[in-house]
Amino acid sequence: MTFNPLQERGIPLDRQVRTWRELNVTPLDPDHADPYTRCRVIAMNGIEVEAILFSHQFARHCPDPEVKRQLAQTRYIEAQQQKAVNWLLPGLASVLETTLAYEQVAVDLTAWVARMEPDPYLKQAYEFGVLEDFDHLYRYANLFEMIEHRKAEKVVDQLTEVMPGRPTIRHHRHPIDNVREPYDKTAADPLSKLHALTIMSAEQQTMNFYMNVGPQYMEPIARQLYQEIGLIEEEHVTHYESLVDPGETWWEQLVNHEYNECYLYYSFLQTESDPKVKAIWELHLNMELEHLRLAVELFRRHDGREVEQVVAPRLPQPVTFEPNKGYLRELIATQIDYTTLGTGYVREAHERFERMQEQLHGGEEPPSEQVIADNRDKSGREYRLETEGPHPVEELRMRD
Repeated sequence: MTFNPLQERGIPLDRQVRTWRELNVTPLDPDHADPYTRCRVIAMNGIEVEAILFSHQFARHCPDPEVKRQLAQTRYIEAQQQKAVNWLLPGLASVLETTLAYEQVAVDLTAWVARMEPDPYLKQAYEFGVLEDFDHLYRYANLFEMIEHRKAEKVVDQLTEVMPGRPTIRHHRHPIDNVREPYDKTAADPLSKLHALTIMSAEQQTMNFYMNVGPQYMEPIARQLYQEIGLIEEEHVTHYESLVDPGETWWEQLVNHEYNECYLYYSFLQTESDPKVKAIWELHLNMELEHLRLAVELFRRHDGREVEQVVAPRLPQPVTFEPNKGYLRELIATQIDYTTLGTGYVREAHERFERMQEQLHGGEEPPSEQVIADNRDKSGREYRLETEGPHPVEELRMRD
């Protein structure tokens, strides 16, 4: 059966406020929880944070006090949802352990979106970005082993491989080469709009997370690695947000945000293995259905169109967290040497890229390279988790 959120009725807004007892959710057990349950929690936190930030920006640009009041009501519930979702993360987990989970989200969510994306240009944007997040996971995994004496396989549970992607040192591009061409809102598949909003939101929360937690470490290499990868996450937010058509009206964006929340809560409800977390997904879905209904009313009143001109009449195939090992290995084998030039992609390092590299690195070894060398010195080898044979590039070399 198909699920049409435009025809479903949720919980009335005045019944959605929760008490402190209801918000006091039981956190996940870091030693026994399904890693993909944790991924779903992190992904939905990013979606809720984006919903809150977008609503604040809308309110700051909206002259209508009645609309501002409605946004404030819905936004308060979104803020409660964000607290319930993010507080599912266990306090026992270290910042670095949570970081590995953040990168697992980036890898497997972006890979899944790339596989499902119908637009070739947008698909390339996700394929390009995921090889960089894949390498970040590898760098943090080596830091994890070095300073916490633990292995990343305990966090990712061998669902996601840990090995080099596009080297992090090569992620630092001139800012103008991080801006992509946007989709055309009048022609884009509704699924493409949801994909762009989802990955932009996920990368935005990673950027915010690293900006805030990086200075909490005492170890110089940890502080430096978070600083470097935090800069790259800013590049990624630029990369993904530029895919969204800037011509979308505020009302259109509001509907897209609420529809996307319904889509993701519904998706994760289908695959969640933890009964307590599943109940939260179901509750939040029923809240979001009402938020969507209210957004549709505003859209019709102020934008003057029917909402079916903007969103799909039914939800697409549910978003699924699942291993993408074969897909990622193929990308590594075929796209690892890509960089960007203007709004496109090239294999050769061009003058502007080389100039940026020299300005930033100045001939010095960046933290992302140093952390691998340091772990080799300390552990006798770098940390990798390769579950399906040798690294794709090394395999090609062996064949040659």
